[in-house]
Amino acid sequence: MVVLSKEYGYVVLTGVASFVMVTHLAINVGKARKKYNVEYPTMYSDDKDTGHLFNCIQRAHQNTLEVYPPFLFFLAVGGLQLPRASSLLGAIWIIGREIYAYGYYTGDPKKRMRGAFSSFALFGLMGTTLCFASHQLGWRFLHHHDCC
Repeated sequence: MVVLSKEYGYVVLTGVASFVMVTHLAINVGKARKKYNVEYPTMYSDDKDTGHLFNCIQRAHQNTLEVYPPFLFFLAVGGLQLPRASSLLGAIWIIGREIYAYGYYTGDPKKRMRGAFSSFALFGLMGTTLCFASHQLGWRFLHHHDCC
């Protein structure tokens, strides 16, 4: 039997919050499909007047889905050893992805970069996962009791 720290509950709640965020972005794509008349299964619009706006909304969601699997992996594994740090980084990632999306929704793709700090949070989560792996393997690079 695996015993998890009580604080791992924060990791679980962060994972749930991330699902809510991804669902929110998906709902926004669904609304945009109706507004800009983009039928399923068409992924992107080629409408010369409104296609760009729909495509920005679609891309914000699609790009988030592209990085979602590593996010969940890093959150779950890094959270085994560093649950509070992983949850905080996860929350930062979630907020960053929302800001990224709303910047993209303006129709000016450069404004998506307002949420680029989510990438730093993702790399931080990768760091918590590497700390867990090095701890499991008995590697002591950093000689820090909270991490490796």
